[in-house]
Amino acid sequence: MSGGYQSFAQYYDGLTMNVDYEQQAECLWGILQRYGVKPGLLLDLACGTGSLSVLFAKRGAEVIGVDASGEMLCKAQQKAAEENVSVLFLRQKMQQIDLYGTVDAAVCTLDSINHLLRAKDVQETFRRVSLFLNPGGVFLFDVNTVHKHRKTLANHTFVYETPKVFCTWQNEFFPENDIVRITLDFFEREGGLYRRRHEAFEERAYEIGQLEDWLREAGLEPAARFSGFSQQPALSADDRILIAARKPEQASSAKNAE
Repeated sequence: MSGGYQSFAQYYDGLTMNVDYEQQAECLWGILQRYGVKPGLLLDLACGTGSLSVLFAKRGAEVIGVDASGEMLCKAQQKAAEENVSVLFLRQKMQQIDLYGTVDAAVCTLDSINHLLRAKDVQETFRRVSLFLNPGGVFLFDVNTVHKHRKTLANHTFVYETPKVFCTWQNEFFPENDIVRITLDFFEREGGLYRRRHEAFEERAYEIGQLEDWLREAGLEPAARFSGFSQQPALSADDRILIAARKPEQASSAKNAE
């Protein structure tokens, strides 16, 4: 995730309890193995509260978790400590990542790319990933599709309730650029009253073909499209598509070329 998320960070894990991180980690790990990549060093880009970072570390990877939100990273660091795994967490924006060396694989999940509203920021993110990815390395990322923004999110409102918080999720859709403005209101019970907290951000959907063109410009070869977090081929009506891209083996280290 990108942005501040001062309020959202407090409730993020509770409101995403339906997200099967173990299944996602298994899927992503399986795809990496499918392409012959057994990551020693793995970048978890826009790692949020670190659920996937921890699971990859448990699988034996040396994980670097990057996120723009200090609040999210505090939760991630606590989670890693509770699970007794070592993860290096860095506070950086996706389009400004600056690592100490190269990695064998990179993942960016839960529509984090959609949080980049400007095409040049997506392009720069891909360029930076390519810069720090070893030849033969694989980049996996998922996106909410144009179909999801136009049909599923659109101008709809959703309500979520957990033992700790009641949340209203309101969308405003802008068809001219496939942006959805998301407004979240959190109501947390304190004694006999409710405290209200507010968060708002936007996501933009991009055509898959355009994303793949930008990957190529960054020196990465699109390899496959999957339907959500599965290894099944993507369909035109999918709400979420997972894209695999690979850095060519013959490429010299971009880091050294700079």
